[in-house]
Amino acid sequence: MEFFRLNTHIDFLRLRKIAFAVSAALLLLSLGSLLVRGLNFGIEFRGGVVLEAGFPESVVLDPIRQGLEAAGFERPQVQHFGSSRDVTVQLQPPEEAQGEGVEGNGAEGAVGGALRDDIMQVLRSVNPGVQLKRVEFVGPQVGRDLAEQGALATLFTLLMILAYISFRFQWKFSIGAVAALVHDVLIVLGLFSLAWLPFDLSVLAALLAVIGYSLNDTIVVFDRIRENMLRMRKRSSEEVINASLNQTLSRTIMTGVTTLLVLVALFVLGGEAIAGFSIALIAGILIGTYSSIYIASAVALQLKVSMIDLAPPQPKDDREAGALP
Repeated sequence: MEFFRLNTHIDFLRLRKIAFAVSAALLLLSLGSLLVRGLNFGIEFRGGVVLEAGFPESVVLDPIRQGLEAAGFERPQVQHFGSSRDVTVQLQPPEEAQGEGVEGNGAEGAVGGALRDDIMQVLRSVNPGVQLKRVEFVGPQVGRDLAEQGALATLFTLLMILAYISFRFQWKFSIGAVAALVHDVLIVLGLFSLAWLPFDLSVLAALLAVIGYSLNDTIVVFDRIRENMLRMRKRSSEEVINASLNQTLSRTIMTGVTTLLVLVALFVLGGEAIAGFSIALIAGILIGTYSSIYIASAVALQLKVSMIDLAPPQPKDDREAGALP
């Protein structure tokens, strides 16, 4: 059901060369930042200590950060979670502590226990009534394994999408779809690298969600292109794709705006704990909407997709018999 219908005749593909140039510049910037600076991996990927504590009253985070830095911990991440009285501390332990410590909520190693005590000492200096809720230690090897598995999961997802689009539509469409998805993922990663935003498991989940959202939008457009190519046989491929993009524009706007409203609310009201997740999805949806038009569809057009690729012409006798409308 459509709440409104846009009767537009925008020549989207007229600007495809400019869009290609803009996308190429963004991709080069993203790749350059990823190669030079890398990503600001969270504890899950680089290893470290995660500690959650509860205070009897609201607590300001700056004194905790300053106390941890004075105790020798570099770049501590201190955030509220749940309420202003609950605090989570994430930090990388000293070199001599890496590879040992606590696992989950259970058995404690000697070094892990010492780290826990050092952190709690800093928290007690802020408020003596603080209570320890949870402490975990993630070893560097576990973090590297998670990073590799996350990269493999993303690669496997893209390969499966390539196969699915080739089966459902045609290989020229599948190349366009995968090019758009790679474009979206790399630019979002580049944003996190340039802004040096923390990259953790929630951001990885957001990236996979971006792939799903962008693919869904792309498939809707491709489905309309396929329908129109069978109906608008006398028009060029560029005219058919432009018409299809205009016909699906109202759906694209409604889906994008309603999703962004939720994500902006999450970003504003959700606190630091889900800020990275919200930013990744907001950026991914904006870029994914753009790429569905100017990457996926434009790449398929550059590969000279046509009605013949989707449904080879029927013999004249079949057309006269009503095989085709």
